[in-house]
Amino acid sequence: MPRFTVHVRDEWLTVPCRDSSSTIRWLGQEALKRYMKNKPDDGGIAALKDARFVARRCQGLGLLDADDTIDDVLEDNDFVELDMFCLALQSICLDGNSLTSTDLVNLGRGLYKITVSHHPNTLDGLVYGITTGFGKFARTVIPVSKLKELQENLVRSHSAGVGNPLSPERTRMLLALRINVLAKGHSGISLETLRAMIQAFNASCLSFVPEKGTVGASGDLAPLAHLALGLMGEGKMWSPKSGWADAKYVRRRLRRPGLALINGTQMITSLGAEAVERAQAIARQADIIAALTLEVLKGTTKAFDSDIHSLRPHPGQVEVALRFRSLLDSDHHPSEIAESHRFCDRVQDAYTMRCCPQVHGISNDTIQFVLNIINTEINSATDNPMVFAERGETISGGNFHGEYPAKALDFLAIAVHELASISERRIERLCNPSLSELPAFLVNEGGLNSGFMIAHCTAAALVSENKVLCHPSSVDSLSTSAATEDHVSMGGWAARKALRVVEHVEQVLAIELLAACQGIEFLRPLRTTTPLEKVYDLVRSVVKPWIKDRFMSPDIEAVHRLLLDQKVWTVAKPYIDKYQTEYIPESRPVSPTAFSLESPPSPRKRCRHD
Repeated sequence: MPRFTVHVRDEWLTVPCRDSSSTIRWLGQEALKRYMKNKPDDGGIAALKDARFVARRCQGLGLLDADDTIDDVLEDNDFVELDMFCLALQSICLDGNSLTSTDLVNLGRGLYKITVSHHPNTLDGLVYGITTGFGKFARTVIPVSKLKELQENLVRSHSAGVGNPLSPERTRMLLALRINVLAKGHSGISLETLRAMIQAFNASCLSFVPEKGTVGASGDLAPLAHLALGLMGEGKMWSPKSGWADAKYVRRRLRRPGLALINGTQMITSLGAEAVERAQAIARQADIIAALTLEVLKGTTKAFDSDIHSLRPHPGQVEVALRFRSLLDSDHHPSEIAESHRFCDRVQDAYTMRCCPQVHGISNDTIQFVLNIINTEINSATDNPMVFAERGETISGGNFHGEYPAKALDFLAIAVHELASISERRIERLCNPSLSELPAFLVNEGGLNSGFMIAHCTAAALVSENKVLCHPSSVDSLSTSAATEDHVSMGGWAARKALRVVEHVEQVLAIELLAACQGIEFLRPLRTTTPLEKVYDLVRSVVKPWIKDRFMSPDIEAVHRLLLDQKVWTVAKPYIDKYQTEYIPESRPVSPTAFSLESPPSPRKRCRHD
């Protein structure tokens, strides 16, 4: 009987199929039944008959038609992803002040519907008093009788983006963020328009938004114009039922006012929110993966001594060292691998292992800096002009300029790239028998088998590509709109390439995790610490040991998915938390710039290489 593994939100579910002539719709519904059965609240799904989803093959992410038969499009043991839409009973109430990057990413995933907390200022009188053109035509007075035409022309002419469309998830984020900004009440939007946008979001009726075309000032004009164009009933839109179709068939026509819909930094910020959330997730898991590699390479924990890091108390550095100790402390988690080389004559390890707190640490601190910028930007009014109801006037300003998120996302790319750069060097050490004391490329019968040889090449290629992508886009500026917009942020490219860098980092660390687990096979029957054994077990639940050469890409993809779902962090976090809880601090002075809770001291009794 063929079986399929279906990913629903945060769970992998095995679905047996007795009749291969069943459809993809049947497979999705069967997976949802199992998902709902395991949840006390049915997983937030109101009714199975109302559940809507898009199915994709995990390998290649190719869309599967709901009416296709399983036999025609899937093979036994295939992995399938279900993208859910508007299944949650709960809603997120947007007020323009309290949305977080985590909330925004969850809205993109379809985990919540949207409501607004109050009625923002509609101010039709003031909006209709803005009767000039824009950009170079800002001094051209437009008759009030032609205001409707002006607004429509504005959206149509600015819909000039090119390239592939944003994914439905990212378009949902863009739309949700635009609604959040409008809900602040300084945009002059009509209540009718805002309600229509919320209705479109909750129904997952999403405009075709090309990913290229913004220079990041005056806001993200082209992407937001495409977002508004679909809401006007023009161009193309996507919905779970129709796929891509003519917007007038997906959405009833929506008009006015154009400028309030297209001016702002929401494209940069929504993509930036995803980038920083994924960067934070992979940075935490990078510490766990590096700790496992250190075990396989028989490294020492002495470099993670808390006294060392208290003398250079950068928060990220101190936190990373603490995580290493919580995973490797022999007093808390005895390791047979550590005991096997406890009395070796090696004094210190390579930089790629002993300098992890310093290298990973600055990545963590930079991610936190960027997260603060993005969360501020998420709840900022970035329109122009700004409408002030209490003063009864509109004022032109420069909040639309994308320099803040653009610069922050350039920093993010540089910082998170370093996690892949140092990881690739650890992969080299794992694969190189002169450095690891393990079989070459982590496979028996070398020559007949190539093992991880080309997996390491893939990691090197991704790291090299990142070096180009890390060149800052925000150092560039080209004058546009006949020199009216004479300095721009190039934040759209900063956001898109930051996402690519983060994805490459995830993939490199997936390769390191695979390699480290393969290295464990050659150290058996010795066992590592309890938390790292749990990580090993997690990986082996989706990828079997490498006995001889086989198709490797699916293995990398499966472990990449574990990292995307933060499964590695979920497995290790309880041990990290418990280590901190059980620690009794020594009475010694603490630097005022360190964490308020001093990090535990390193193990003294059974430290590696003593």
